[in-house]
This record gives sequence, C-alpha cells and structure tokens, in this order.
Amino acid sequence: MRARLTSSVLHTVAAIALFAAPCAAQSSAKTPRLAYDPTERSIPELQAALASGRTTSVALTEAYLARIGAYDHAGPNINAMIRVNAAARRDAAALDVERKAGKLRGPLHGIPIVLKDNYDTQDMPTTGGSLALANHQPTADAFIVGKLRAAGAVILGKTNLHELASGITSISSMGGQTLNPYDLSRCPGGSSGGTGAAIAASFAAVGWGTDTCGSIRIPSAFGSLFGLRPTLGLMSRDGIIPLALSQDVAGPMARTATDLAIALDVTMGADPRDTITRRLDGRALPQFQAALRKDALRGARIGVFAPYFRTADADVADTVRAAARAMRALGAEVVDVAMPDFDEVIGSTSAITLETRFDLQEYFARPGDHAVSSLGQILDNGLFDKALELRHRTADTASARDSESHRRVMARQNALRTRIIALMDSLHLDAIAYPTSVRKPVLAGDPQLGTTCALAAQTGLPALSIPAGFTSDGLPTGLELMGRAFSDAKLVAYGYAFEQAGARRRPPPTTPSLVNGKAPQPRAGTVTTGPATQQVTVRFVFDPPTSELRYHVDLRGAQRDAVSAVVFRRYDPGTAGRDVGQSRVIKRLLGPAMLSGAGTVRLLGDDLDAFLAGRLRVALFGGEATVAPVGEAVVGR
Repeated sequence: MRARLTSSVLHTVAAIALFAAPCAAQSSAKTPRLAYDPTERSIPELQAALASGRTTSVALTEAYLARIGAYDHAGPNINAMIRVNAAARRDAAALDVERKAGKLRGPLHGIPIVLKDNYDTQDMPTTGGSLALANHQPTADAFIVGKLRAAGAVILGKTNLHELASGITSISSMGGQTLNPYDLSRCPGGSSGGTGAAIAASFAAVGWGTDTCGSIRIPSAFGSLFGLRPTLGLMSRDGIIPLALSQDVAGPMARTATDLAIALDVTMGADPRDTITRRLDGRALPQFQAALRKDALRGARIGVFAPYFRTADADVADTVRAAARAMRALGAEVVDVAMPDFDEVIGSTSAITLETRFDLQEYFARPGDHAVSSLGQILDNGLFDKALELRHRTADTASARDSESHRRVMARQNALRTRIIALMDSLHLDAIAYPTSVRKPVLAGDPQLGTTCALAAQTGLPALSIPAGFTSDGLPTGLELMGRAFSDAKLVAYGYAFEQAGARRRPPPTTPSLVNGKAPQPRAGTVTTGPATQQVTVRFVFDPPTSELRYHVDLRGAQRDAVSAVVFRRYDPGTAGRDVGQSRVIKRLLGPAMLSGAGTVRLLGDDLDAFLAGRLRVALFGGEATVAPVGEAVVGR
C-alpha cells in the first residue's frame, strides 16, 4: 500500500550540471589531442575513416594504445593485456604507406587487433598466461596469425587468459586477474577473458580467443560481444597452445556481428598442419559477410532449450527469453524444446583432463625456446597460479592418450552429438537457443558456475553468443544459438538480423572516451537540502573510469538529532513523467543520531543511468515525516 505523503515542506535545490558537457581532462603537452576516437567504432566505420583521410592506421594504433594506457594498468585497472607489441606503430606505418600507394589487402588493412596469449607469434613471447612460459619465444606464427598479418591487421598485443586456458575466470600467474569492465568487482569470463575485456573496453577493433568449453562464448556474454565457437574443423589450431585438441577451436570476438563476420572470413580455412581441417575437403567455405541479411531470421525455426533454463538466475532467464521473443517478432518460429534425459546424455562427455597432459607435451616438442617440456615440470617448479593447482594435478594424472577412459568419453560424445542432431531433425530446428551462462559473472576470486558450454564443445557443433541485454545491476547477458555442423554463417546471419532490429549492446561505464588522450577526470559537487533545523550537506566526487561516487555527509541544525535517515534515492521514470511510486533507496548515508559519515558507492546499471540522467537524489527523512523526505536534492544534472 502506498504511504500517504505528509504536508512537510519539500526543499529542493537545482541540479548540479556536472555532466551537461563531456568531463574535461587536464591537458598535457606530452599527450596529443586525438583527432579520431575509435571507441565503439566498427571495422567498416574505421575503414571509412581511413579511406577518407580522417585518420591513419598509425593514429588508430596510437588511439587504442592510449586507451590501454589509461584503463588497463591505470584507472579501473582492467588488466586485460599481458604485453603490448613494440612493433605495432611501425607495422601500422608500413600499412599506411601501402594504402597511400593504392594497395589494400582487404577489410582488415590497417585495423588494430589483439590476440589471446596462447597464439604463437614469432615477434613476441607466447606465455599461455603461465609464468613457466614467460620467455617462450616461438619461431613461427600460428596459422591464424599468419593469415591476419597477410590481411593487413595490426597486432597491438597479447591478452591475458585463464592460465593455459584451464578455466573460465581469467586468472593467471603471468597476467594476474582480469576484471570485467562492466563491474570491476567481477570476472570477465574465460578463458579468453583478456580478449573479451579488451574488446568490450575498445582496446582494439576485434580480438581472437580459443574455446575448449565456453572460452570464447562466456567472455562474449559477459562483455556484451558477439563470439562464435566455430564448427570443429573450420579454423586451424596450428601454433596455438592446446588444452584438449578433440574440443579446442579458435575464433574471434567482436562488438558487432559485421565485425565478427569480417574476422571469420579472413581467418577460416584448411591448414595441412592441422588435420582436423580436412573436414573442409570438398566443401565450399562459408561466406560470412555475404550471408548477413536483415531478414535472416524470417522462417527460421528456433528451439528454446528448456534444460538450460532450469537453474538460471531469474533476470538472466528473463532477458534471454525476451530476446527469443524478439526473434519471433523478426519472423522466426520459436518453440520450446524439452529433453528430460539431458543430464544423463551429456554426463561424462568432457575430454579435457584426459588430453591436456599429452597435447601440451606435443606442443612443447615443437621448435622454439621452451623453458619447460611438460605439465608435470610446471607443477614441479611451482610456476602456476594457486587457483590452478587442482586442475593441473588432475590433468597430470592421465595415464595414456589411448586409454579406456578416453575411448568411453569419445563414444559418449558421439552419442550426444547423434542425439542432439536427431532432436533437431525431429523438430525441424535450425538452431537451439539458451543462455550462454545461466549465472551472472561472479566476484573475482570465486568459481564461475552455471555455464552451458558443454553442449557445443562436446558435440563439435557451432555456437554463437549474442548480446541479449543487461540485468538490472548492469551486467551483460548472452543468448547462445547452436546449429548444425558448418551452419556457422547462418548462425552469424541470425545474430546480425537480431542486432539490426535494435542493438542490445552498450559500452562499459568504466572505459569512456578519452579526453585529450586521457581518461576523464573525477568531478566534484556539493548538494545541500533540508530545513535550517535539519540541514544536510553532501560533498561528492564521481570518478567515471571506476564508476564510483565518493561522498561525505554532514548534518547540522537545532533538530538534527530527530533525523531518521539520509539516503541516496533513485527515481525511475514514471507514468506521464511522474516519479511518485517509482523510487528505490540505493544507499543509506546516515542513520538515527549520526551526524556525519563518508563512503563510496559504485554506480552500475539502472543506478548509473539514474545518476547521469539527474534521477539520483539525496533524501532527508526526519521529524514527524516518517514516510516522506523533509528535504531532497538532485545529485547529477
């Protein structure tokens, strides 16, 4: 029941216009003004700017490096990058010369990208996130890296990962803990979490990761990105530190479906050094960019997979189901799909711990400067993050590659794949839909539960994570579409059609556009409200890169002991512009008999939106007015 407002006088001060214009940053003679801001720009937008002369590849490289400098190991300390490529500016300059001479290699010509640090690069160490491989220098590029260089991509650097790709929270002895730019207290997903965080934060145009069980898709979901786990065999794994080759795939992560399609077209294809790509023999390669159509979902039949909704967080499930309903509005036929025996069928189908020891041994036997030769040696030397010990020791107990245990797992994978394809055939499904993760990103240091990665990883079928929207606390969620073998281009086209109907992505709050090459500076303000007998003053500072609002509260006046509380209160838009009945208390600042206080509140999601829109208020409750504020003032603009 709505409480009746009292007749107490409501004191309101004018909004402080802190955000009426972009926050100014202190200028520096050493930091040039960047003429072109690449934040959230797509590859076609970047190419248009390059073609028109509004920017150059060198300038783009400098702009992305400035963002890395401002936000990766400074400001919010995202910690996505293990190292920056010292030759990036030189490579960009050479590509600018080619462009000026009329030589264009394709849509990635002069475009800065990043690589997960398990891709071999002949000019930079490849560590896999392990201190044991800190000085491991490959003698040749990975197959995909070679294709990227040939396509004219500028490699900005190598990104952090869950050590040796053996987990999904992106912590490693070489790179530390990567943070989620949407909430700095949480993990970015993994194992390609450094790539996911880097692309979400616009540290590069597009990035590459690997996926053994969710390692592309989970960071994509947690970073509001598009990420494809390709059909096993579509992309070469040659020159990539393996985890389990029966499940390992490589692929890109991008902010738009178009960027993802461009990246896939450039890097897929057969490689004689990776025998799994023989599956492409006699098969026409998919054409990802050519498949992009706004009406791609029209006539598609999508099955909403009930088993992956049973334990989903309520707001994750609601967001993903809403995305599925939106696909219906775009012409898809969306049906519910039950599979009562799913848990039994998918059980014991992971090969990871049975293969890691042997696949790593083969990788370490390749030419290159290897400091170690086995997983056992890494364990003996203690050169791993403590969070990896149980997983590493379990993997190192595998007795033989061709074991009875491994044969049973392979048989169960075949049975699972056969069953899923039969299910899709019987219901005439083009794709199966479910949450990429049924849980939100966990707090850094906690185990991430609730992934749905196994279905695609253990069948070898392609799966695309699509930005589905955000929870009320500002955390991205992903909808995953899994299709039939080599239906990869169709899946990306579905993602494109969904995106064109209304983008669900928004940039992270902690990595805004730079101002004169630097992060926006914190801005301060003061709010005073209440009658003279109970006057409250709040001095506050908002720091955009951390999304933190720091405050100090003082209460003065003859009747200050009668104050019940001082709070930050969020107002959501009401019917016909009315706020009544749409408020939320988001932080208590003072309670009874408290005369001063200080603290910090991190504003995320709806709370941050309210602050930036002038809908966050300081409210003073006291005297006889126990259900309405006796003073209230806007914090923001």
